[in-house]
Amino acid sequence: MNLLANFSKLDFECGTDEAGRGCLAGPVTASAVILSQEFTNDILNDSKLLSEKKRIALKSIIEEKSIAFAVSHVFQTEIDKINILNASILAMHQAIEKLNPQPNFIIVDGNKFKPYHATAHQTIVKGDSKFLSIAAASVLAKTYRDAYMAKIHQEYPMYNWIKNKGYPTKEHRLAIQKYGITKYHRKSFRLLPEQLKLEL
Repeated sequence: MNLLANFSKLDFECGTDEAGRGCLAGPVTASAVILSQEFTNDILNDSKLLSEKKRIALKSIIEEKSIAFAVSHVFQTEIDKINILNASILAMHQAIEKLNPQPNFIIVDGNKFKPYHATAHQTIVKGDSKFLSIAAASVLAKTYRDAYMAKIHQEYPMYNWIKNKGYPTKEHRLAIQKYGITKYHRKSFRLLPEQLKLEL
């Protein structure tokens, strides 16, 4: 996974990415990762392209080998207040804030971001398949969020969040139709199709 030709890597460049943006329940989770220039890994890629087993194995490698990493959840109540885009960016800012050392450049998966203090940044579409630090952030965001969804699955097993992670699967929507919503659902989202609309 090579850097773009016109992009130079700085000493403390961090990659950041989020997971759970399209879910109906649970937090949006972001991670920020600073890797050394010497870091290499033949398996690391966009977390969506990796099996759960590979993501879990990579999580330990990233946490051990990174210069710094951090993860942050922004929960459903805040998502409902500020919308999912702002919540995703907030989660990334919170993750970056936890890094020690602080980065002097930020690369962001996607095309939307807000300045983090005075630190320069670059948005990169499909960055999680182009840059190792963004790929690492995508793996951590996904694994930490999946672990959280597995935890709250124990409280509400009828929604099967341990499998669907809160995404709008047919199974999840049928459970919402049958049991209603929980404190973990995002009330600002369309939880059911119009023909099955809930009275909230």
